[in-house]
Amino acid sequence: MSDNAIRKIVIVGGGTAGWMTAAPLALKLGGRCAIVLVESPEIGTVGVGEATLPTIRYYNLALGLDGADFVSKTQATFKLGIEFKDWGHVGNRFFHGFGDFGPPIDNRPAHMYWLRLSRAFKDMPSYEQWSMATVMARNNRFAPPHDELPSITDAYGYAYHFDAGLYAAYLRDYAMRRGVERIEGMVDGVEQHPETGFITALTLRDGRRVEGDLFVDCSGFRGVLIEGVLRAGYDDWSAMLPCNSAQAVPCAKAAELTPYTTSTARSAGWTWRIPLQHRTGNGHVYCDAFTSDDEAGRVLLDGLDGEALDAPRQLRFTTGRRRKSWIKNCVAIGLSSGFLEPLESTSINIIELAVGWLLQYFPNRDCRPELADEFNRLVAERYEFVRDFIVLHYKVTDRTDSEFWRYCANMAIPDSLRHQIELFRETGRVVVYDPLGFAVPSYVSLLMGLGVVPKQDDPLIDAMQFEQLLAHFASRRELIARTVKAMPGHAHYLSRHGGAP
Repeated sequence: MSDNAIRKIVIVGGGTAGWMTAAPLALKLGGRCAIVLVESPEIGTVGVGEATLPTIRYYNLALGLDGADFVSKTQATFKLGIEFKDWGHVGNRFFHGFGDFGPPIDNRPAHMYWLRLSRAFKDMPSYEQWSMATVMARNNRFAPPHDELPSITDAYGYAYHFDAGLYAAYLRDYAMRRGVERIEGMVDGVEQHPETGFITALTLRDGRRVEGDLFVDCSGFRGVLIEGVLRAGYDDWSAMLPCNSAQAVPCAKAAELTPYTTSTARSAGWTWRIPLQHRTGNGHVYCDAFTSDDEAGRVLLDGLDGEALDAPRQLRFTTGRRRKSWIKNCVAIGLSSGFLEPLESTSINIIELAVGWLLQYFPNRDCRPELADEFNRLVAERYEFVRDFIVLHYKVTDRTDSEFWRYCANMAIPDSLRHQIELFRETGRVVVYDPLGFAVPSYVSLLMGLGVVPKQDDPLIDAMQFEQLLAHFASRRELIARTVKAMPGHAHYLSRHGGAP
């Protein structure tokens, strides 16, 4: 180890972000430096982010976690995507599944050919019937893909729903077994180097002092270090994403464990439903300029499909991100870095990426600003790409039944997002700016689900005759239906692969 190497990392805050940061650092650094995590039981965690993206599987795999043990210890269920209700217009229902709509035909995406057929045949089945994930979810079936030779019946991914508190505890045990020291205490003061401004130590309320070379701020919305000390600044995106409040409440477990999240649009926001093995997570995200907290709570409780297990918990937030997530020797990860409502289950994914980038650009004690600049560029782009994808859900709407939806329909959006919408509306093409984010099938699911029907066909897809196309689509649809029918039910599969005792 060089004289300039990091000797001690101090993580401020536990919860999902803190322990998701500690675990891979402990694994990768292998005892080359001390890692300390400071958390206080007096400060609660948000703990409502219980739905994930398929990338969580790779994070868990990188840690070497046993899949069945993880599912059991976190009361997890499997997730094939998100069902959207009443988005676009009241009565609408569509599915954003983790998979595509079949392989390309002559290097053109399958949805283009489906559009051509749907214009010619009014009884053409929905494009969703060519999505394995969607058909599985609609039939409440689950089995993982074989991950062998590519085939239409393996063209899907999956994620998890889990109890965020149990997941944090699971990773805490993992990290502490690998040498992470947990200190229980409340940060009361922060010491900085008089010349460089680098953070040198934390002082706790009981007088203890915790020195370090690199500090990771996982303190949540407060941003104790990145904002409280280093004044990173904050970009407020409320004009595009006006929801600023949420209420969350668990209810009794569902009689049937569905392998998907449900998002239902409401008059001033939306509600979520996330089925776990031991309970169902529920919440209402809304804008308090368009409804009252009391009314939002009533909407939430009236929509439960089981007995409420607690009173709704109130949350306030401002959508946006820190202008810099890495300043000097401090890196913010999780809610201390920014917040985007959990409409597409992206919060844990952003933590995964941030931890990966911290390891990729891991510094010496001098924390070269070039490393921070690259980390900040990547994090900023990620937040902005996800922001635009979430804004898309609100902007493309025919709802005029409330002031909130009329605002969303008329609000200004980034030019890049407007281009994505108009390109698809006019030509059926999809532009994807973020190679690490949502791919073409996700945009197709969302845009077509919200009612955007391309006006033109791709002029290069007319070589195949209608009869050939129909036979091609019919055989694949039949194969998907047959494969799904042979799969076990979600609850049955879960009981054999990690169902909690």
